[in-house]
Amino acid sequence: MKKTALITGATSGLGYEFVKLLANDGYNLVLVARDEEKLKEIKQSYSQLEVTVIPKDLSVIGAAKEVFNEIEDRGIDIDVLVNNAGFGLMGSFDELDIQKQLNMIQLNITALTELTYYCLQKMKQRNVGKILNVASTAAFQPGPQMAVYYATKAYVLSFSEALVEELSGSAVTVTTLCPGPTKTNFGAVANVEGTKMFSRAMASDEVAKSGYKALMNGKRVVVTGGFNKAGALGAKFMPRSLAAKVAKYVAEEK
Repeated sequence: MKKTALITGATSGLGYEFVKLLANDGYNLVLVARDEEKLKEIKQSYSQLEVTVIPKDLSVIGAAKEVFNEIEDRGIDIDVLVNNAGFGLMGSFDELDIQKQLNMIQLNITALTELTYYCLQKMKQRNVGKILNVASTAAFQPGPQMAVYYATKAYVLSFSEALVEELSGSAVTVTTLCPGPTKTNFGAVANVEGTKMFSRAMASDEVAKSGYKALMNGKRVVVTGGFNKAGALGAKFMPRSLAAKVAKYVAEEK
């Protein structure tokens, strides 16, 4: 019997790369994103698989539960959950639109938490399943000029690592992917493409392959790229006040 993977933010960037990797390994797919037309296009390109598309804006309160309810109504068991959907914004906290920042928290934290909760309960009942939560190297330090975004990713990392310990001894695994700047539409949305941090942006397929390998191996945390690994390690040992200054520096324009 084929296994099924649920991917959020499935129509572009890392999400679409995960779609390709999972489809290549024969997984049936449940794809969630806002763009209904793009979802339908992806479904048509994988006619050999069972592909369920759920057009949904997960930054809206209650949307994650609606996604899970639809999955339940269809009688689908999720074997792999990829919580990929998310976005960031560049600018001073008090100058950015507050509603957009609250939507960011809803998407990056709340929707991820809800989907993990509902899927994890079912996985534990069957004692099988894999979860990939996409965080960021932003998770390792405070981030001036992207204060809320960095904080949301710190949550994702802390939350996911705690679940690893809670699931110790079970066959359910939780992996956290912490990429650095990646060549997706994230940079354009967040308005960070012209900053120093994006001067070493990695290709999205390369990042996704690293995350996918870690997911399949049940690895706890994966940081992609040697430069990013060094930065994440350095952030752990330097004073957080200094780490914040470094993050502020790389947020400046080149």
